[in-house]
Amino acid sequence: MKIAILGTRGIPNNYGGFEQFAECFAVYLAQQKYEVYVYNSHNHVFQEKQYRGVHIIHQYDPEDKMGSAGQFIYDLNCILDSRKRNFDIILQLGYTSSSIWSFLFPKKSTIITNMDGLEWKRTKYSKTTQKFLKFAEQKAVKGSNYLIADSLGIKQYLQEKYNVEATYIAYGAEPFLKQKEELLSVYNVEKNNYNLLIARFEPENNIEVILEGIVDSKDDKVVLVVGNSNNSFGNHLKNKFSSYQNICFTGGIYNKEHLDNLRYFSKLYFHGHSVGGTNPSLLEAMAAKALIVAHNNEFNRAILQENAFYFSDAADIKRLIETVKRTDHDQMVQDNFDTIIQEFNWNKINESYLRLFEKSLQ
Repeated sequence: MKIAILGTRGIPNNYGGFEQFAECFAVYLAQQKYEVYVYNSHNHVFQEKQYRGVHIIHQYDPEDKMGSAGQFIYDLNCILDSRKRNFDIILQLGYTSSSIWSFLFPKKSTIITNMDGLEWKRTKYSKTTQKFLKFAEQKAVKGSNYLIADSLGIKQYLQEKYNVEATYIAYGAEPFLKQKEELLSVYNVEKNNYNLLIARFEPENNIEVILEGIVDSKDDKVVLVVGNSNNSFGNHLKNKFSSYQNICFTGGIYNKEHLDNLRYFSKLYFHGHSVGGTNPSLLEAMAAKALIVAHNNEFNRAILQENAFYFSDAADIKRLIETVKRTDHDQMVQDNFDTIIQEFNWNKINESYLRLFEKSLQ
C-alpha cells in the first residue's frame, strides 16, 4: 500500500493538530512497513527527505508572502505532484484550501478526507469567506471516496446535511507521565498557583470572554495565555488587558514537554474553543491531568461529559474562578485521564485509520 498525506504544513510537527496527527500516523504506517509519504511546505524547518521511515516531499508554499491565499497554491502543488506517483490512497487532512482542486486528484487513487470542523462557522471570516467555505465543504464531500469525522457531532452534521456516511475516528493524545515541576520556573509560576489558557487567537476561542471573567473576579493568580498573538485580534487583546499584571501573554510555546507540565501543574485550564470537532488541545489537557473549564457546546461536552466545568459567558468564568478548588476535583481529572487511555490513545486511532484504508482497497 502506497499512501500520501497532504493538507498539513508538514512533519515533524511544529504547528498544530493535523501536523501532530500526520506525524504520529505516518510514523506508525512506516513502522508497519507501508510506503508512506507526507507533503511538507518548502520552508518547513525539517529539510531532510526522510523522517523516521517516512518519505518527505517538499512543495513550494508562498503562505509567508501571500498569507492564507498561499495555502491554495501550496495545496495545488501537492495535488499536482500526487498525480505523478501512483498512490493507492491519498489522505487529505481538512479541505479549506484544497477541495477546489479536487477535480485534479489522480483518478486511480482512493481519496479519504478528514473533514475537520465546521470551518464556515468561524467568526473571524467575512460573510463572503464563510460562503466560500460552505462551497469548499460541499466540494470535499463530493470529491472524496471516504469521509472521516473526528467527532460524533461532525458525523451527524454530514449525515443530515449531505446524506453521506462518515467514519467516526477521533483524535488522539499521549498520556503525560513525566512531570518536571522545575520547568515552571521558566515561566515564573508555581504549582497550582496559576491558571492556563492555550489557544489560537481567534474570536470563536472565547479568549476575551475568559479574560473578562478573570478580571471581574479580582483574582490575582497569574493566568498564562499561550498562543501566537501576532495578529489583529491578538493585538486587540494585549492592548485591552495590558494594565493587568497577572495576565501574561507568553506567545506561542511549541515545546510539548513544557506545555504538558504547564497543564499538569495549573490550577484551572481554560478551553474556550466553540467551533469544530474533537480539539487536539483539549485531549492533551485531559492527558496531562488538567482541571478543565470548557466552553459549553456539544463538541466539548461529547468529549468531557461531566468531567469538567462549563461556561457560557464572563459571569460563569468569574463564578468558577471564585469557587472551584483544584484539590476538590481529583476524580474528574482522573476520569478524563482514563478516557484518554481507553478512547483517545494513538494506537487505537492509528489502527482505526489503517482498518479504513484496508477496507477502502477491497
